[in-house]
Amino acid sequence: MAKLMQLLPELEGDELVFVQGLVKDFSDEHLQQFSIVYRTRRRDPQTILLTTLIGFLGVAGVQRFIINQIGMGLLFLFTCGLCFIGTIVDLVNYRKLAFEYNQQQANQIVMMVKGS
Repeated sequence: MAKLMQLLPELEGDELVFVQGLVKDFSDEHLQQFSIVYRTRRRDPQTILLTTLIGFLGVAGVQRFIINQIGMGLLFLFTCGLCFIGTIVDLVNYRKLAFEYNQQQANQIVMMVKGS
C-alpha cells in the first residue's frame, strides 16, 4: 500500500481502495508498470467537473468525450446537454463518471500487465 501511495499519490477514497484491490498481488516491477500506464490514462474528477461546467458556456458534452462516451458526447453537443438537464446531472455525478472511467482503465491495464 505504501508503495502504491508513493507511485500514485493522487488516488483517494474509493478509487484508492479499488486500485489497491487490483494490484495487491503485484510485484514491484508490475506495480511500477501499472502506475505509469494508469497515470497516463486516468481522468481526474476535477477535470470532469471543469469540462462539465464548459457545457453551460455552449459546448455541452465535452466531459463525455473525455471519458470516451462519444455517442453521449454527440447527443449532449447537439441537444445543449439535453436542455441543460444532462449537464446538471453530470455536475452532480462528476466523481462517479470519473471513477467509472478509471475503473475500466485500471481493469484493462491489469490485464495488460499480467499478460506481459
